Amino acid sequence: MVFSSLAERLQETFKKLKNKGSLKEADVTEALREVRVALLEADVNFKVVKDFVNKVKEKAIGQDILSSLTPAQQVIKIVHQELTELMGGEQSKINMAPKPPTIIMMVGLHGAGKTTTSAKLANLLRKQGRRPLLVAGDIHRPAAIKQLQVLGEQLNLPVFSMGDKQSPATIAKAALENAINSGRDVVIIDTAGRLHIDEALMDELEAVINAVEPNEILLVIDAMTGQDAVNVAKTFNERLQLNGVVMTKLDGDTRGGAALSVKAVTGCPIKFAGVGEKLDALEIFHPNRMADRILGMGDVLTLIEKAQENFDAEQVAKLNKKLRSLEFTLDDFLEQLQQVKKLGPLEQVLGMFPGMGGLKKLKNIEFDEKELVYVEAIIKSMTLKEREHPEIINGSRRRRIARGSGTSVQEVNRLLKQFDQTKKMMKQFADLDKNIKKGGKLPKLPFFH
Repeated sequence: MVFSSLAERLQETFKKLKNKGSLKEADVTEALREVRVALLEADVNFKVVKDFVNKVKEKAIGQDILSSLTPAQQVIKIVHQELTELMGGEQSKINMAPKPPTIIMMVGLHGAGKTTTSAKLANLLRKQGRRPLLVAGDIHRPAAIKQLQVLGEQLNLPVFSMGDKQSPATIAKAALENAINSGRDVVIIDTAGRLHIDEALMDELEAVINAVEPNEILLVIDAMTGQDAVNVAKTFNERLQLNGVVMTKLDGDTRGGAALSVKAVTGCPIKFAGVGEKLDALEIFHPNRMADRILGMGDVLTLIEKAQENFDAEQVAKLNKKLRSLEFTLDDFLEQLQQVKKLGPLEQVLGMFPGMGGLKKLKNIEFDEKELVYVEAIIKSMTLKEREHPEIINGSRRRRIARGSGTSVQEVNRLLKQFDQTKKMMKQFADLDKNIKKGGKLPKLPFFH
């Protein structure tokens, strides 16, 4: 999950603060000391951490917060606001050209993921109704052109290439002409990277900029490289005047310092975040939603957007009806697991539910996505009556199901336990949208303490 280590540390710190009830200045100071350590360990720039903590302390102690009825909640609210500001404040959108095509140039060091990210961005923009053209402008890395062409085929998107004999600037100009003639309204240029920043790289990139005058220059940086990523961003920005950053590999348990530092150090907003290897694993970066996730408040809006994109509305309505009438069966359970899998890794999905950021707390559900095939085998080895009424599955039935599915009785038992826990959870979340609209409290999960 995004920032899982940092999120766990901060959530634990604020949990202790909440448990104190009334707060003294010393309590806030101690909590902010822990916040400072957590941010530094997450590899956030030292100056950024210092400024952040000072701003929070000034607001927390200087606004009659300590004498309020909910001082801990007020402190957390201030931290949330400052985290949001630190990451850019508001969502930063792509600068679309008044007259198409919009030209987006992808830059960065070797290994940051520019080529894959170019394809992911094209896929995302197509979902928004755009008609992108991918341009193979990396003439130096072996197989870079072929890689982009393969990705284009997978997405059924056109890729413009002139081989590796022409200059990137010449390729970019020809690609722009091709886009105009073929009715493409977005041109995404993949450029060459280097193992380190050098003059030859920068001269080549500047030549492309002069040739086609891109509307957007996006720097692709690897979140796992920490402060090095921020230094790279600073150097690229000084030379190329970047419009934004795409942060890749934010799905791992990265320290996350780059994502929290890059806007403050360079002034460049993060516009997109790579959260997985699949070609649909690129998200629009929302600073407020990321702050929600870090502080364990979930990210229901992103979850709803993902669900709307991936779920069949008729199936969802049918499932909601079954949940409300308490008719949720093992067949529904399997169908739901297959649907949820479309949203991305289970850990990420659960992290979007309020209060479920720290997966260590999910003690009663242990589901490995790779085991879905075994789950399907077990459920399909049951009779229709057993799927609809799992309470009738006794010892002899469990042994028969295990033999039929090529699994063990223990695995059958584990699945039935997971089904029971999920049924309880799904019943509580059936009215989640209603609770949110009414401004009421979110349901308490049966396995969350």
